[in-house]
Amino acid sequence: MTDPSALPGRPLGGPIDGSGSPRARCVLAPNPSPMTLDGTNTWIVGEQDSDLAVVLDPGPLDEGHLRNVITTAERAGKRVALTLLTHGHPDHAEGAARFAELTGTPVRALDPALRLGDEGLAAGDVITTGGLELRVVATPGHTADSLSFHLPADRAVLTGDTLLGRGTTMVAHPDGRLGDYLDSLRRLRSLTVDDGVATVLPGHGPVLEDAQGAVEFYLAHRANRLAQVETAVEAGHRTAQDVVAHVYADVDRALWPAAQLSVRAQLEYLTERGLV
Repeated sequence: MTDPSALPGRPLGGPIDGSGSPRARCVLAPNPSPMTLDGTNTWIVGEQDSDLAVVLDPGPLDEGHLRNVITTAERAGKRVALTLLTHGHPDHAEGAARFAELTGTPVRALDPALRLGDEGLAAGDVITTGGLELRVVATPGHTADSLSFHLPADRAVLTGDTLLGRGTTMVAHPDGRLGDYLDSLRRLRSLTVDDGVATVLPGHGPVLEDAQGAVEFYLAHRANRLAQVETAVEAGHRTAQDVVAHVYADVDRALWPAAQLSVRAQLEYLTERGLV
């Protein structure tokens, strides 16, 4: 889910249906909006010499899309063996139960309420299916249950909404927590520095080929917005509504309610640290 407070200047890109990495292919869900960009990216991931595939984020409850994901996998000679969720927002997870019915697969997620089957997910888990290896990385902040999936063989990471292909991510109070999110960004930066991750396969928007640059951009954006909010509070703008009117004056007013949720998360972060 994109943040209406995003700084300008991120490279634009259109739908990425069919693109990805050697082991990951995107099927774009037909749910475009200002908050979901071109739509939700559903990822089919599998070893090239295997007939098994893992699907990440089946997306909304759209029968045509869910069947298209299955058909796309079958055309590549693969059978869906497992479904994973990066987090529980409806644009990523609403279709998971129906997808599980169509494929006969378990659904694994961090949140027990989203699981279908005996196994959940936890940070540090290594998922192996048909020779494919995915490593579970805890990336809370956008939501408390947000996960990313490191795909070492492609030097890639599937980030759900933690990193997007365009704009920046919404961290909405109360489920979104900015301190956790900044820690998650630093965790992803470590993957780029220590593990050679070069490619971001996001939950919305185009693939990013400079993973470290994307993370650094996000960290800079957050620092910039925090400084603006802190300055606004010092100038007497105490409520989220007042801060939005002052800091986000150039943002479409239709997006101000969403921006207020983001500001509340920032105010909580600054207050907890004694900065305002």
